[in-house]
Amino acid sequence: MKITITRPGELGETELARWRELQRSSPTLDNPFLSVEFALAMDRLRTYVRLAVIEDGGRIVGFLPFERHSFGIGKPLGTWLTTCHGLIAEPDLRLDARHLLRACGLNVFDFDHMVAGQPTWQPFESAVREAPIMDFTEGFEPYINQVKINSPKNYKTVRYKERKLGREQGEIRFEWASHDPAVMKTLLGWKSDQYRRTGRVDRFAQPWIVRLIDEMHALDTPGFGGVLTMIYAGDTPVAGHFGLRTETALVGWFPAYDVEFARYSPGIMHHLHMAEHAAGSGLLYVDMGKGGREYKSWLKNNAVLVAEGRVSRPSAAAAVHWMGRAPVNKARNIVVERPQLYRLADRLLKRFGRVRTSLLQSDTYEEPSGAR
Repeated sequence: MKITITRPGELGETELARWRELQRSSPTLDNPFLSVEFALAMDRLRTYVRLAVIEDGGRIVGFLPFERHSFGIGKPLGTWLTTCHGLIAEPDLRLDARHLLRACGLNVFDFDHMVAGQPTWQPFESAVREAPIMDFTEGFEPYINQVKINSPKNYKTVRYKERKLGREQGEIRFEWASHDPAVMKTLLGWKSDQYRRTGRVDRFAQPWIVRLIDEMHALDTPGFGGVLTMIYAGDTPVAGHFGLRTETALVGWFPAYDVEFARYSPGIMHHLHMAEHAAGSGLLYVDMGKGGREYKSWLKNNAVLVAEGRVSRPSAAAAVHWMGRAPVNKARNIVVERPQLYRLADRLLKRFGRVRTSLLQSDTYEEPSGAR
């Protein structure tokens, strides 16, 4: 078996076609973050992107896009920015993970959204978790009926608030696959505000991420594209989302809403409309990503499995990396696995966000009167 390290942008048309063929060969790989289009965009924007091309008998049997950082620290492509990663390979490919790391020039490889059960990584999985999905393989009506069963009170409340929003603010209108840059700017503004309010790092403060989103938004092919959606009350946008799709799956990425309309639960309202339009567009499911948000538990009717784990080769760099990451990972898993702790952590982050916002506002420079 031969492993060659290159960059996605250096692949030829034959290799690109093989990547797409391998991705279509397994339902578990039906995720746009595993698509070659995403890898090519990341390669254009980040110098640390690499690609392992795996051949057996002169035939390509797999691809591993990854990030190679200092001291041989390896990360999945997109790492904290994405919700799925893995080998794009033949389903039965069995490859020694440490041999793969050696060929990639890596000492350690951490993952937390790996496609669960891949033979190469399975021996190193420390936890397997569910990522809730809205599944329309049986049609939209069976899906929405399951939502009503999951939480009839929540469903009725959201629909009541939607009617109330329509009466008070204007007729409800949903837009699927908007290509308007102004709509995207509105959505990202809401999301940046949400990051600050909730004590998170604003991802859009990094220009390359904004450029990545712009590039993804511009793509619209049968097998891959960016999908920007927005719900309006009259002419006023109130909630939206930007995600990526394959031919059959849409993956949640950046949902946000205008906090002025928070009392109407616009985010959940938007998800219900998005589900209906996704099903009507021929998509089979919407992946909401793993996480502790309560709304996912009653919007879901199925789940996919993602794994967390770590592979390392004996080295000083791997040992130092483990000492730095192990306590953080353990603390995070304790919080994620206990809903009460998750809600407490979320409240603390929001409180921190409010304090930080207040301090930033108080430090804002005001020009003296008469200044030009």
